Amino acid sequence: MSHVGLLERAVTYTLGCLRAVTPEALSHPTPCHDWDLRALLWHLVDSLTALHEAAADGHVPLDSDLATHDDPVTAARDRARDLLGAWTAQDGRAVSIGGCPVTTDIVARAGALEVAVHGWDVARACHDTRPIPRALADELYPAALLLVSAADRPARFAPPLTPKTPDDRLLAYLGRG
Repeated sequence: MSHVGLLERAVTYTLGCLRAVTPEALSHPTPCHDWDLRALLWHLVDSLTALHEAAADGHVPLDSDLATHDDPVTAARDRARDLLGAWTAQDGRAVSIGGCPVTTDIVARAGALEVAVHGWDVARACHDTRPIPRALADELYPAALLLVSAADRPARFAPPLTPKTPDDRLLAYLGRG
């Protein structure tokens, strides 16, 4: 299941980015408008939880009941490990999101995009220049074209930018540079 491998690579990249987080960095601004690093990390934990529910339970409710944790980095690491285990065991059945069936391939690709790009956001907030690996970014780019439309801008994504290099094409499309 290539989509599970894609999700695994995105999670691995993001786990590497989490190593740069220090307690002092939690108040740093992020590329996500109006979010500090602490808020971004809790959003990432929520996303990782939803991806785990998709694989383990076969559905994702539209409302979240996220339990708080003292340390968002530890919570993100724990949720990342849990979701990889659940996706490895996932049997390929469709996932219900808010009552609508969605293929596991689409859910995993959307999740990989979310996780990798927010990993990049975490790195930037910590002044770490770790890029999304080129092969991963190239594989996520078609998912971004499919999943992010003009209706998502400017509320969820900034307007697309002109990429400076081919390596920047994914992030530029998502309004990050």
